[in-house]
Amino acid sequence: MISLSVNINKIATLRNARGHARPDVQQAARDIERFGADGITVHPRPDERHIRYQDVRDLTGILTTEFNVEGNPTPDFLALVRETRPTQVTLVPDAPDALTSNAGWDTVGQQEFLARTVAELHGYGCRVSLFLDPDPALVPSARATGTDRIELYTEAYARRYAAGPAAALAPYRATALAAAEAGLGLNAGHDLDLENLAYFARHIPGLLEVSIGHALVCDALYLGLENTVQLYKRALKI
Repeated sequence: MISLSVNINKIATLRNARGHARPDVQQAARDIERFGADGITVHPRPDERHIRYQDVRDLTGILTTEFNVEGNPTPDFLALVRETRPTQVTLVPDAPDALTSNAGWDTVGQQEFLARTVAELHGYGCRVSLFLDPDPALVPSARATGTDRIELYTEAYARRYAAGPAAALAPYRATALAAAEAGLGLNAGHDLDLENLAYFARHIPGLLEVSIGHALVCDALYLGLENTVQLYKRALKI
């Protein structure tokens, strides 16, 4: 069964718009777990425009499922991980001013830096995943960093899906096969939704986990949060 980790950044964005505690991010995380999600994902950024560093601390003590913390491994981010020790850390090379994640790691050029970072995170007891573009040529250098998993950056798949699912999927399938051969676990995320998720899940071998936030929260505005979580879970049954 493929795990669904729900990214709650957009819930925090709504809270921050008014500067108070509504919606309650901690309660939303508890409810999402209760509705059937297998994990909670957050991606704190330096400007704290959605999830704040304190949110990560507050969530650490209350979650009962997997806690996945994403981010660029700056000194402040690494200090937060050292303090909170989440289940999984997904390293993402986003710039401080990036609207959203928009590229995977250059695992060849940054292999030494990533290897040091992965080793540090392993020392904190965290599983590590590297955000990666769908390119099988990157898998050997990713494996050389010591990472446990890679997370396929699925924006290109989502953008091309309507024009032809098979063609959109092809580089992802090739990368998934390379990851399996290298002994790496496989996650995926970014712009996956109820339209394109089931096809992806059915045709990507070895997929362990997807992280979905923006589309799921948008759907919840119309369908309700509990129903939406269940619909995404259903799409992952293969």
